[in-house]
Parts: sequence; structure tokens; C-alpha cells
Amino acid sequence: MPAFLPRSLPKGLETLTDLALDLRWTWSHGADALWKMMDQEGWQRTENPWTLLQNLSSQRLQELADDEQFCQELQRLTKERVTYQAEDCWYGEAQAKLNIGRVAYFSMEFGLGEALPIYAGGLGILAGDYLKTASDLGLPVVGVGLLYQEGYFRQMIDVDGQQLAIYPYNEPSTLPIQPMLTTTGQWLHIPLNLPGRQLRLRVWQVNVGRVQLYLLDSNDSLNSPHDRGITNKLYGSGKELRFLQELVLGIGGWRLLEAIGADISVCHLNEGHAAFVILERARHSMEQTSCTFQQ
Repeated sequence: MPAFLPRSLPKGLETLTDLALDLRWTWSHGADALWKMMDQEGWQRTENPWTLLQNLSSQRLQELADDEQFCQELQRLTKERVTYQAEDCWYGEAQAKLNIGRVAYFSMEFGLGEALPIYAGGLGILAGDYLKTASDLGLPVVGVGLLYQEGYFRQMIDVDGQQLAIYPYNEPSTLPIQPMLTTTGQWLHIPLNLPGRQLRLRVWQVNVGRVQLYLLDSNDSLNSPHDRGITNKLYGSGKELRFLQELVLGIGGWRLLEAIGADISVCHLNEGHAAFVILERARHSMEQTSCTFQQ
């Protein structure tokens, strides 16, 4: 996947992109020292390697490329990541007995860390921890969710002690995510028919250790201004908006899995927000097997 970096990295630092885009750093902190070496003040302010990497000057990057200690630490962490991805884990040993197939975990929110603010509270933290644990255990899990332009509100208190609801914009290029590409190198889009129009959904990919999380958003320039706002806020107000978000998550999410060829055995729904996936999966099965809904 192409990275949202404004420039190429100096020779020897290329794997910084892979490390910064793997959200394993949200629960495994072995690379914290490396990020501090890059920019200690910036790390303390953001604790976001991807933002850190994007904002380093070309001069600073070259200084790091010439720093033997930094390069050795980068090589060590790169090898450790490769080993983590390839090594046997709990599910590899238990697979013969369990044979559960591949699980798709649908959730309206995923709380992986503050660097990807697409969650509100406990439901999202549960979903995020599920993916992290699945990664460490080697479970065959993929996550499916939504990418929000503003997400959930941030609470601020003004000088009079009143709560203010602030909605910072989630600029995709600053988030540790990447566009999901087709085999021909095109950005993957999922069509979803709505009354009188077709919605065009963009697909994003997030690396969570061994697990992949796929996010859909409607903020595509070919959609109407109204439809671009479907994925604007997490738990947006109004029944129609919530209904549309759940259509995108359930129906759009299942079509996304079909588009990438994911062989899913089990769909896990984190609460009822993705309930439409049940109907869409049934419709797909009816088409494939020529059976009726009752059958």
C-alpha cells in the first residue's frame, strides 16, 4: 500500500513506515525508545509514531540514517516484527482441534488507541482489545468498521465551567491507516444502492499486528454532500443517519469482505449495529446456492 509520506525515506530507514503503520505499538512498547530517539518532545506530545514520522524534517531523517545506534535499533525491531508475524502461536498449535475458520468482527467503533480516534468508550475498547488479543494468539480474525471524519466529540471545559463538545477533523493522511488497493493498484470502492442513488464507499486498511482491520467511509467526492456526511460522526443524531450508518457497516462491510476474497466462517457482531450483515450474507448465500430464504 502507498504511504501518505510527503517524501521518500533515506536508505536504511525504509522499514520505519512499516513499524509506524503497525498498531502493535499501541500495546507492545518495545519500540518506544526508537520513537523517542527520533523526536523525544514530539513523542511525548503525540505518542503517535506515524505523526512523528510525517513531521520530521529531511535533515533530521538524514541525521538518523547516519546514526549507527539508531539504525541498529531499527534493524533489531524490524527483525522482531518479522519474527512476530511468522512465529507459531497459540492458535497455530490448537488449530487442528479447533478449526473454527475465519472470523469477521463487525463493530461500530474500535478503540485501538488515541492515534485512531474512531471510538467513544467501552464498546470500542472491547473491540480494540479483541483484535489485539487475536493478533497475539494468532486467531484468524479480520475487523470491519467505519472511518469517521470527526468521530466522537472531545470534551472541553470553558472558563465558566461549561462542557463544550469539540469535533476535531480526522485527516486520513495523519492517521496510521492506508487506502485498500485492488490487484490493479486502484483504490477499492464498495457500491451500495440507496433509494434513487448509489453510494460509493472507500475502503481503508489498518495493520493491527497479525490482524487486519478494514474501515469504510462515505466521504468520497462522487457522493452528494449529504451522503458524504453519513460517516461523519460516530453515533450521529437522527434515526435516518443511524440507519444509513448501520447499512454501510452491515451490508457494505459484507460486500467488502466478498470483494477482497475473505473466506469467512463466522460473523461476530459487537452489539446490534451490524445486524444487516445477517441479511446480506443470507442474500449472498441464496444467490450462490439458488435456495430460498426459508431454506
